[in-house]
Order: sequence, then C-alpha cells, then structure tokens
Amino acid sequence: MKVSALRELTLAQIATKIRNGETSPTELVRLLLDQIRRTDDKVKAYVTVLGESELLGLAEAAELQLRSGHDFGQLHGIPVGVKDLFETAGIRTTCGSRLMRNYVPTTDCTVVSRLKSAGAIVLGKTNTHEFALGGVTPPTRNPWNLDRIPGGSSGGSAAAIAASSAIITTGSDTGGSIRIPAAFCGVVGLKPTYTRVSRAGVFPESWSLDHVGPITRRVIDAAIMLKLMAGYDELDPTSSTLPVPDYVEKISNGVSGLRIGVPNNYFFENCHDEVTNAVQEAIDCLRGLGCRTVGFDFPLLPEIMAAYMTLDLCEASAYHQKDVAERAEEFQPDVRLLLEQGLFIPATYYIQALRVRAMIYPAVSSLFKNFDAIITPSEPMVAPKVGQGRIGFGNYKETVDGAEVRFLAPFNLTGLPALSIPCGFSEDNLPIGMQIIGRGFDESTVLRIGYAYENATDWHMKYPEVA
Repeated sequence: MKVSALRELTLAQIATKIRNGETSPTELVRLLLDQIRRTDDKVKAYVTVLGESELLGLAEAAELQLRSGHDFGQLHGIPVGVKDLFETAGIRTTCGSRLMRNYVPTTDCTVVSRLKSAGAIVLGKTNTHEFALGGVTPPTRNPWNLDRIPGGSSGGSAAAIAASSAIITTGSDTGGSIRIPAAFCGVVGLKPTYTRVSRAGVFPESWSLDHVGPITRRVIDAAIMLKLMAGYDELDPTSSTLPVPDYVEKISNGVSGLRIGVPNNYFFENCHDEVTNAVQEAIDCLRGLGCRTVGFDFPLLPEIMAAYMTLDLCEASAYHQKDVAERAEEFQPDVRLLLEQGLFIPATYYIQALRVRAMIYPAVSSLFKNFDAIITPSEPMVAPKVGQGRIGFGNYKETVDGAEVRFLAPFNLTGLPALSIPCGFSEDNLPIGMQIIGRGFDESTVLRIGYAYENATDWHMKYPEVA
C-alpha cells in the first residue's frame, strides 16, 4: 500500500483490511515511518518516534494475536500519534519543555491505556506548545505552507494528520488547542464535553477548562476514537459517570429536520471575508441537506472571555508556581510571561470568575431549546505566518493568540462539545475550519452534522504537497 491509498481510507476501512489480510500492522508501521522520514525534517510534527525495531516488534505481536484469535478491538494493530502532554510508559514525555526533557513515565495516562487496550500501537509523541500554553507549537510547521504555523497547542498532532505521517492522534484543548490546529491544518478536531474523557495522566494547563479528544482526518474516525477514549475513570474523579453511547451508530442518519443556530453577533465579526464566505456556504450546504437555520444573539460574551482568561491564567500559574520561582529561566519567554501574569491576579478575581461562570452556563445551555447545534467559524483567519505577532481585521487589530481563542474559548468555559472540520480554502490555498457546537454530552448530534457535511463536500480529500 502507498500513503496516497492509506489516506483515502477511514479508520474502520483500515481495520477491515487488517482483518482480511489486505494490509497488516507491520505494513502500516513501515509506511508511516517512511512518511515521517520523508516529511518530518520539514514539518517537525514529532518530538519522539519509537525505534523501528521496537515498532515492528509490536506490529508483529499484533498480527500474531489476530492469527491466534485475540482481537482487541477497532484499533488492533493501528499506530497512533500521542500528544507529548500525555504520559506514556517508558516513552519520554516532555510537554514541549526543557523542564521535562528527561522525564520518562512508568505508566500510561488513562486515554493511552484505553487506546492500547483497543489494540493501538503508540507510534510516537507529537509536538506541543510548552505545557500547552500557546497556539504556535514551535518548531512544528504547517504542512500546507511551511512558512505558516500549524496552530496549537496540539499542533504536532494536527500537522501529522495533514502530512499523512499519522492515521489518528490525540490532543488536549483548554481554549481551542484541538480545534485551532485542526482548522489551520485542514483536519478534524473534536473537543468533547467537559468530563466526558478522563484527564488522568495528561499534564494540566487549567483544571477547570482542560478537555481531551481526538484529531483525525475524517469525522467518523473521531467518532470511533471518542467511544474508546470516553467514560468514567476512578483516577479522574471529575470524569462523568454517564453511559458512553456508540457515536457511530447513528452518525449516517442524515440531518434533515435538525435546527442550526447561527449567531447574529460576535462570531462573524472581525473575521476575514474568505472565512466568513466559506462558513456561510457550508451553512447553505447544510440547509440543502435539510437543516433549518435559526438566527440568535449569543449572550454574555465579554463576561465569558474575561472569566475564561482569569481562570486559565490563575490555574496554570498555580500549577507551575514552584517552577516559576525556582527554574524560571528554563521556560520559553512567552510561556514564562503568561505564568508570571497569572501569579499577579488577585484571588478575589478568581472567585468572581467562578461566580460568573456559574451564571453563564445556564444562559448558554438554554439556547439549545431553540436549536440542536450552533455553527460558527473555527478561526477568524487562516494560519498566520511563523513569527507573526499580530493580525488585522480591517481597522481592528489583535494578537494572534487572542484571535486564535476568540471563537473557541467560550465552549471551554461552558464545557460544551465542539468539532472543527474543514469547509474551504483561502486564495493562498490554506484551510478554513467550521465549528459545530452541541448540547452537553450530545457529541452524537455534533458528529452527525459534521459527517453529513463532510460527505456532501470534498474538502477532506485535499492534501498538501508535503504529504
């Protein structure tokens, strides 16, 4: 099999080919290692790739298990790229930081353990912005244009999917860190409902805002991964005890009759025209598939963003307080600045942010009485250039970091599930992302809408030249 053939297949199709002998875990490992060797000196999606002999040994073991009648599940023998924020037993976990450069965990985080239990083989660790505190992910580059950033903090995971050097990857999302790189790299990124997936063994940025989810090429692949990743975990007492549905079961039921909320305010303001046009065309496409759109005003946005920033900075700074005091020079300058800012926020501001959050959640959740999902752009722009600090929207200018989280962070604060999928390209041939948001724990509807749109279009079938 060639990589061009592999990227045309869904996760389920690859699994079927393994079981009927058309391909094998060994062939997949060799194919991905060849692709990493071909692309990663330019893309730099990975910080660590396991040795070829070790990976081939794991692949051969997976083949022997299948021949012996031991089928571990939908990921049996399938390599997975893991964000370098996730603890992996015996594999260096650096969190993108010099402070962690020699850290080798003795156990897997819960998500990696669950993926392995379903038969997955850890291929390597993908780059992250240091401790997830940024949207750039140096040194990773965007496969669509190596002069552009991939987004972050899960930039390595999204870049690996776009470069076809991974089949599936994991990510984490505190203010958009799955959806930012998914949008910029033209792939699928799912932030599940808060507490839907265990965070045990995943280094925190902000305890009350962190989410863990999959980054994939296709929507149905994200649905398969979420089923395997989700569920209660005694190691994470905040994880939900609600039953985990089969997200694939009804994903192809179509969207006729679903109501889509389209915000009248904020989410299409200070947004580049090519992004607005692409998302509006995507909404038109969904109307053609039978959806009905409902305009509405999104409430409390200044309060949402103020509360989000306060909680994020305070909780991140609390976690890193000792290292900032004793090893400040080892942090990257941008991350150190954020953490030092957080240390100067009064405790009273943090308490007020928690009070505001308690007010915001019911106000936003009540919107779903009028529709089944909300659609917005994922990002107000396409991927910025490497080193670009600010971006303009007409007369309005802001930092790149601020622009990246503007449309995404509201759904970290409220904990609602949100999916970014590709919905077009700019004149510079850079991907544009659309965000689909649902009710709490209703990932099924979010995935169903994304799947219907994906199958009505061909954006997911386009690949960068580096791939």
